Amino acid sequence: MSPSVRPYRPGDHEALADICVRTAHLGGDARPHYRDPSVLPVLFAHPYAAFAPELCFVLDDGGRAVGYVLGTARTDRFVDRFRTEWLPRHAVRYPLPAGPAADNDEVMAGLLHDPERMRVPALKDYPAHLHIDLLPPFRRRGHGRRLMSAHLSALAVQGAARVHLGMVTANTRARAFYERLGFHEIPVPDAGELTYLGRETAAPLA
Repeated sequence: MSPSVRPYRPGDHEALADICVRTAHLGGDARPHYRDPSVLPVLFAHPYAAFAPELCFVLDDGGRAVGYVLGTARTDRFVDRFRTEWLPRHAVRYPLPAGPAADNDEVMAGLLHDPERMRVPALKDYPAHLHIDLLPPFRRRGHGRRLMSAHLSALAVQGAARVHLGMVTANTRARAFYERLGFHEIPVPDAGELTYLGRETAAPLA
């Protein structure tokens, strides 16, 4: 049975976490790099499924989700809800570090407590943002394109004309994938280790 793209279901919650953790280190497994990698889906997967399930699509191999795309049509509103609704649920388990981050876990805890970092002035013309991840055996087979097509169409229906994403600059394979789909770089001052890419949601995939 060929993998198929379908809307997210609440029963995919744990699969989203697994995919997120197993792809979070430059596309590879993040578990060796964290004491508690459960912070990763709390940051990068589950809040989107909670706040915008209609924009969340998964790749189903016939048994479970093996990839996903998710995001928000309005980053500003997402940041507000993250601060007031999401962070209070998770702040105790992942407390704000008292000083400079000592390891990857504390770096991610710091990001969790700073949702306002997602408000980037240079991205104001790209109000939506997304995350897409596929387990390694399902890459380079056209599934990422199918996921992205479903998500971009859903964003366009919601009136989000442009979308952006942030990627670790060192992840050159991911950059090549996004460029094949028509994403272009958006200049962002002081972006650190990240590169920001964007595109129109209604434009055909390249």
